[in-house]
Amino acid sequence: MWFYISADGIKKLTIGAGGGDERSVVGSQGKWLVEAMKGKGSSTALNRRLSYRTFLPAVLFFGILLPFLFLGIPFLVLESATLCSSLDCIGGWRFFGGSDPSLLRNELTRALTEAKEAGVSGSGSEGVKGTGTEGSSSSSNPTSFNDLVGDVMTSNRPDLRAFAFKTKAMLLKMEHNVQLARRRAYIFWHLASHGVPKSLHCLCLKLAEEYAVNAMARSRLPSPEYVSRLADPSFHHLVLLTDNVLAASVVISSTVTNSANPEKLVFHVVTDKKTYTPMHAWFAINSIESAVIEVKGLHQFDWSHKVNVAVKEMLEIHNLIWSHHYSNLKKEDLDFEGDHEKKLGALSSNPVSLLNHLRIYLPELFPELEKIVFLDDDVVVQHDISPLWQLNLNGKVLGAVINAWCADDEKEDRCPNRTYKDYFNFSNPEILSNFNNDICGWLYGMNVFDLHAWRRTNITATYHLWLRRNLNSGLALWLPGALPPALIAFEGHVHPIDPSWHVAQLGYQSPAFCQDTLEAAKVIHFSGPAKPWLEIGFPEVRDLWTRHVNFSNELIMKCRIIG
Repeated sequence: MWFYISADGIKKLTIGAGGGDERSVVGSQGKWLVEAMKGKGSSTALNRRLSYRTFLPAVLFFGILLPFLFLGIPFLVLESATLCSSLDCIGGWRFFGGSDPSLLRNELTRALTEAKEAGVSGSGSEGVKGTGTEGSSSSSNPTSFNDLVGDVMTSNRPDLRAFAFKTKAMLLKMEHNVQLARRRAYIFWHLASHGVPKSLHCLCLKLAEEYAVNAMARSRLPSPEYVSRLADPSFHHLVLLTDNVLAASVVISSTVTNSANPEKLVFHVVTDKKTYTPMHAWFAINSIESAVIEVKGLHQFDWSHKVNVAVKEMLEIHNLIWSHHYSNLKKEDLDFEGDHEKKLGALSSNPVSLLNHLRIYLPELFPELEKIVFLDDDVVVQHDISPLWQLNLNGKVLGAVINAWCADDEKEDRCPNRTYKDYFNFSNPEILSNFNNDICGWLYGMNVFDLHAWRRTNITATYHLWLRRNLNSGLALWLPGALPPALIAFEGHVHPIDPSWHVAQLGYQSPAFCQDTLEAAKVIHFSGPAKPWLEIGFPEVRDLWTRHVNFSNELIMKCRIIG
């Protein structure tokens, strides 16, 4: 088969293979048959016709086209490789001879790397100032990754560079929103810990009513035959400072239940004037035969004028510290990243509670006692704690847990709570020059106090001295709370005790990952916002507290207190 080029177009010449050596030419304008003459002369004429009419125009045509092909194709490929970043250009590379899929991957990698190095914000805008992508690609801001991919697929000229920048901006925005939601949830979590459940409020009202109408609820605590035990050093004295009736009942019930010698226990419950009648009524009605319980209101203490002035000054400074940090917290923009968890302690109500700060006055509260065990109202005693009164503090004032923590990767020198840098402002020269920021803070909530040794020291005076220093330094030396100034005041007077005596922070996280350590602990402490009597308490550990609540009690049932 041959091609015949004429003025009328391209003709197709078919040469038959029959024995007569016949030739026929079929044109594009119609079908026609040429009977060629046989012999040498006819063949020569045909060759001359094809030679002049076919090859001369073809040579001219390709002579004009080939320079453009040899020069144009390399130019287009080089320009595309350096300037073009769109998907359709990548397709052009493949059309002109590049079938390597790594070209698209390399171009996308280059665009993503450029987006990573550029200052893309998480605002969700598709362009970044200074990168040349402003207003490129789609003018809309896709709200999801599916929308973004849809925009790219439907675009006439999808731009890899714009796609990379949009993707990074969307990811940053999503990460920003997640962090913001976590911080807000943490804030709401703290705020939720302030509320008093209706059930507990109901219990206090019912008990106050009982105190008014029921003579048994007003009976003397303890009974006259046990009054002598209140100052007898041969008994085991425990102190609670609380205004939570139900929490106090759990502390006492769990301690008595797990005690090897409950008849040697003497509980001193100190509360405020408002809670005194409900607290007294509860323990008068629900008496514990094997232990002695004293309930005393702050209004019943006969302190000297000097102590009264000092207590008032202490509470005022603590209130100023709390107000200062609370005001600063409200001014901060929590929409941006930062470590706000430590600062959120200002949201707690404990820093302004007098009962929370009175532990520094234990020698004045109980002038006749020599050695006591102090318990917070959010603890549960799980084993016999009588060995604490035989514990040798080696001349120290305070026995507390310092080392070890409930974790799988437990180390001997790991801090159970926090270090000094978590409490104090080491950017202040006064703190920096007096303390080391990596010292472990001991746990407050289950402590052994040698009151006799305490009275020989200046611990309480040191506590007040640093309160005034904080006041004079703009209230910025430490975060709100009773522990930071106590860490300073008791420095050099702390005797470490075995870590199994006190496992804390059950109100901050669920310790389900270390159940063995939790069950072996003598005392567990629900320190943190998630108290077990609140809805935000962790269900995994709440049972350790509710098992000591008497749900068959008439008042408990009336107030619908549930576990």
